[in-house]
Amino acid sequence: QLAGGALAGPQAPPSGLPGSLLAVSAQLSACRTALRLFDDFAMLGYSCGYGLGPKDEDVLVRGLSVLCNLANQLYYPCEHVAWAADAGIIRVGSRKWWTLSTALWASSLLLGILRSLRILFQLRRKPRQHQCSTSSPPSRREVKARVKAEVLSVLADLADLSNAIHWLPPGFLWAGRFPPWLVGLLGTISSLIGIYQASRGGNSEAV
Repeated sequence: QLAGGALAGPQAPPSGLPGSLLAVSAQLSACRTALRLFDDFAMLGYSCGYGLGPKDEDVLVRGLSVLCNLANQLYYPCEHVAWAADAGIIRVGSRKWWTLSTALWASSLLLGILRSLRILFQLRRKPRQHQCSTSSPPSRREVKARVKAEVLSVLADLADLSNAIHWLPPGFLWAGRFPPWLVGLLGTISSLIGIYQASRGGNSEAV
C-alpha cells in the first residue's frame, strides 16, 4: 500500500502499477481478515490465563490490561459478523459491524498506550523506590531494555491508532482523510516494530 500510494500520487483512481499494488494490498488485507476467523480461542485462552492479572502487579496496569483484553475479545466476533455479511453468508448490514470492530480495535490500542505509559512512569520511579527497599533492584540493563520495549510498543500502537481512526466513519477527527501512502507508511512502521520485537522476544535484555 505504501508503494502503490506513493507511486499513484494524486491520481484517482490509480491505474497501472500503482493500481495493481493497491489491489494486492487489498487482497492481503482480506486474507488477514479471513485468517483472524481462527483467533477467538487463542485470545480467549490468553485472556483467561491473564485473568485479573498478577497480584504483585500495579493495580492500574492490571486494570488497563483487563480492559484491553476485553476489547480484543469483543473485536473478533464483531469483525467475523462484518466479514460474513460482506461474503453474503448472513443477511445483515456490514457497515455498523465494521465500525464497531474498528472502534474496539482503536480502544484496545489506546488502552495499550496508557498501559505502556503507566509502566514507563513506574520504571522511572523504581530507582528511588529501591533506595528505601532491602530487595535487590533490577540492573540498569534490564530497566533500559524494558523502557525501550515499552517505547516501541507506544510508537507501534500510535501508528495503528492513527490508521484505526482513519477507518472510522467520516466526521470523527481525521477519519477518511489519510491518503493511501500515509496509511501504508503507518502500517509499515507498526509492522517493522512488531517484527523487531518478535525477533528479540527470546532475549528480553536485547530488546
